[in-house]
Amino acid sequence: MRHRCKVKKLGKPADQRRALLRALTTELIRHGKITTTLIRAKVVRSEVDKMITLAKDGSLASRRQALGYIYDKSLVHALFEQAPTRYANRQGGYTRILHTIPRRGDNAEMAIIELV
Repeated sequence: MRHRCKVKKLGKPADQRRALLRALTTELIRHGKITTTLIRAKVVRSEVDKMITLAKDGSLASRRQALGYIYDKSLVHALFEQAPTRYANRQGGYTRILHTIPRRGDNAEMAIIELV
């Protein structure tokens, strides 16, 4: 039973799951929109919201936390420059998930996740 287990395992060990979420977060911040499975989109939404919240804070400690999570250093600097002005009047919910047609090979539920 999985009662009270909050972590979505995504069918991967912990190190692979962490690497996957870091990669998806980095690419979503870089491109603004990515297509992935619905479950992965729901999990990566919270990670992206955390990174944007760190960018809105703007302190040195927040910048170092973001640098430890996001793979691209120049992307972190761009995020910390743009996010405070772009999301100044928004208290959360920085991403939008749109359902799309199922994947052709295995009929997995697909979604587009994009920054608002």
